[in-house]
Amino acid sequence: MAVEIRRGSARFMLKVPGRATWHSLSFGEHYDPERLAIGTMVCHDEHLLADGQGFDEHAHDGIDIVTYVVSGALAHEDSLGNSGVLGAGHLGVLRAAGGVRHSEVAAAPQTRFVQAWLREPPGYDDDPVWTRVDGDTVRLPGGSLDVVRLEAGEATALPSGGLVHLFVASGALLRNSLAEPLAAGDALILTDEPAREVRAAVATVLMVWTVAGVRPPAP
Repeated sequence: MAVEIRRGSARFMLKVPGRATWHSLSFGEHYDPERLAIGTMVCHDEHLLADGQGFDEHAHDGIDIVTYVVSGALAHEDSLGNSGVLGAGHLGVLRAAGGVRHSEVAAAPQTRFVQAWLREPPGYDDDPVWTRVDGDTVRLPGGSLDVVRLEAGEATALPSGGLVHLFVASGALLRNSLAEPLAAGDALILTDEPAREVRAAVATVLMVWTVAGVRPPAP
């Protein structure tokens, strides 16, 4: 059993005109052998975009991409012919499968979104798909996500056992037996822990992942 805190201030930040990105795991030029993956999760990023800024068309394959918009709005277009806008509080899932191209551009000022990439298992469906999620839950072969919304003073129980990744998308949590107070951008990783409770200090949104697999050893 183990509990690990990852402070938002420790994430790698990349800033270019119109865009700021915080990488929680190794990505591109940023390499950290202690942060290669969390089970099947191979990327966990937070992005802040100016209106009209974002990521031009680019390719993916072999991963499931889950996007949660914290504020603003994010326009999605892909090579499958899909297009749409995810507003604040909405989720989207892109199954890249054998290959897909897409773009993500802010459709409002100060658009903030969180994105995670999960490895697809061998033999997974080869057909790419983009889905706008109706609700706050995503179930995928590589992991499950629950977006949990708490008012000040409200509590929620975290899943027990396995590998759990909790990310504070907004708000803050009170100090408890697991950790010091956690604020927006902080994360908590639980490995084979019993059920635990966390409580909000203010109105808070949590992204709670139950991730398949174990973290690989550093090379």
